[in-house]
Amino acid sequence: MVSNKLGEEIMTNVAKFDLDDNDVVVIIGSGAGGGTVANELAQKGVRSVVLEAGKRFTLEDIKNSEWEMFMKLSWLDKRISAGGWHHSKNHANLPAWICKGVGGSSIHWAGVSLRFKPHEFKMKSTNGEIPGANVADWPITYDELAPYYDKAEDKMGVTGTKATGMPDLPENSHTKLHRIAAERTGMTFSNAPMAINSVERDGRPACQQIGFCMQGCKIGAKWSTMYTEVPKAEATGLCEIRPNSMVLKIEHDDDGRATGVYYVDENGVKKLQKARIVCVAGNSIESPRLLLNSASKKFPDGLANSSGQVGRNYMGHVTGGVYGVFPKPVNMHRGTSVPSIITSEQLNKPDRGFVAGYTLEVLTLGLGFLSAFLKPGSSGWGREVSEALENYKNMAGVWICGEDLAVASNRITLHPTEKDQHGLPVPVITKTDHNNDLVMRNHAYAQMAKLYKSVGAVKLHNLPAYPNSHNMGTNRMSEKPSDGVVNKWGQSHDVPNLFISDGSQFVSSAAVNPTLTIVALAIRQAEHIAKLVKTNVL
Repeated sequence: MVSNKLGEEIMTNVAKFDLDDNDVVVIIGSGAGGGTVANELAQKGVRSVVLEAGKRFTLEDIKNSEWEMFMKLSWLDKRISAGGWHHSKNHANLPAWICKGVGGSSIHWAGVSLRFKPHEFKMKSTNGEIPGANVADWPITYDELAPYYDKAEDKMGVTGTKATGMPDLPENSHTKLHRIAAERTGMTFSNAPMAINSVERDGRPACQQIGFCMQGCKIGAKWSTMYTEVPKAEATGLCEIRPNSMVLKIEHDDDGRATGVYYVDENGVKKLQKARIVCVAGNSIESPRLLLNSASKKFPDGLANSSGQVGRNYMGHVTGGVYGVFPKPVNMHRGTSVPSIITSEQLNKPDRGFVAGYTLEVLTLGLGFLSAFLKPGSSGWGREVSEALENYKNMAGVWICGEDLAVASNRITLHPTEKDQHGLPVPVITKTDHNNDLVMRNHAYAQMAKLYKSVGAVKLHNLPAYPNSHNMGTNRMSEKPSDGVVNKWGQSHDVPNLFISDGSQFVSSAAVNPTLTIVALAIRQAEHIAKLVKTNVL
C-alpha cells in the first residue's frame, strides 16, 4: 500500500470478490454501523463486500461551506414527510438529514460521543406502559454494553475519556458564555466528549478549531469511517468497497436464509452478489425500506417482518433550537460545532410533567443554516430573520436533544404508486409528536430562557425541530420475536443470517446522540458474527 493523503491511500492489495462467492459477508452501508462492522470483521479474518449507495469522497472534496456540502453529501432522493410533525409542511421531502457516500453520515456528524444512561435501556421497566407510546426494554443492559463503549471510545478517539486519555478540546467564547450561565443558574455544565482529536492520534491531526464539523472535517481530525474504518478494512485485503451501488432487494432460499443481494452498480447494471451473511446498515429509513421491498411469498409483509414491527417505532429526538442575542459579540462560529453540553435535565424525573430527559448541546449554526431553520416556513425571509442575521456575531445557541418515545404509528412505509429512479417505491416517513415530546420541548425552551437571561440576553429565538439527523428504531431489538425484528445481537428473529447493524435496531432513543452506541453495538455484533463464522454456525 502506498500512502497519499489521509484517507486516500493507494491500495495495492484491494480485494475483488466474485459475484458468485457465497462465502462473503455482504454489508449494506458504510457509515458508523456498516463501516465499523466491515473493519472489525476484516481484522478478525472475515471477508466482506460493502455496498454503498453513494460515491467515494476524499478530503479534497470537503469544503468549509454549509450549503455546498449539504448538497454534495446529503441523501436527496425523494422522500415524503407525513403525519402531524411540522416537517410535513416545512420539510415535505427532507424529513431526515443523512449522507449518501462512503462513510455515510459519519462524514457530517458533529462528533458528540455520549453514552446512554443505564435507565435508558429500560424505559418500560422504569416508566411502565405509557399511553400512546410503544416503549420497551432493550434485551441488553448498560453493563453488557459498557466494555464495548470503552472500545468504541478508544476506536473513535473520544476526548475526556479513560479509554483515550485525551484532553478536552479547548474552550471557545461560545463555551465560556454557557459555562458562566450554567454557574449562575445551577445547571450542570461540561465540555462535550467529542470524537475529534485534541492531540494528534491514530495518524490523524489535532483539531484546528475550523468550525465546519458538520460539513465534513477537512483535515480528518474528526472520526469518520470515510478515512478510518473503511481504509483500514481495505488494507487487510479482506474487504471490498463498492461505491455507487444501490441495493434493491435481499434474496433468500426456501428455508428463509438470505442468499444474496440485488443491487444496481454505477453503470446502472443490475447485479446479484451472493452472500453467507447479510448486514443491513442503511440508516433507519433505508434499512426498513429495503426489508419491505424484499417481500416474497415466504415473507409477504417484508423480509424479517413476522412481528409486523419492520418500519415501526421510528424515532428521532425531541429537538428544537434556542438562540439568544447578546449585547456584545460572542462569535459562536469560532471553534468546534458542539463544544459543550448541559446535562441537568438528562435524568428520568416524571414530576416535571414528562418521562425521560434531554440534553442541551451548545451548537453553532452558520449564517446559511440559521437563515433556513430560524423560520422554516419562510426560510431566509422576513424581518425576524434579517434582524437575527444582522446580529449574528452577538448570538449563541443550543440544540435540544431529548428522548423521543417509540410510537407504533410513527413509521416508514412504501408509497403505493410513486417510484424512485431505480423503480423502488418512495419511502413515506410518518411521524406525529407524542404529548410527552411537546411538554419536554416546552420545558427545554423555558430552561434555556432562564439560562440566557442570566447572562443578559436581549432577545430569544425558539427554533422548531430540524430535519432528523438522528434516526433510530424501525427494526428494533426484542427478547421475544413477536415484539421486534432482531435479537440482542442485531440478528433477525426470522432470518438467522441477516443482521441489522445501524441505529434502526435501537429500542429507545435516549437523551444523547446515537453514534457512539451504534459503534459500540457494531463492535459487539462483529465479534459475535466472527465467532459464528469461525465455528460454522453460520
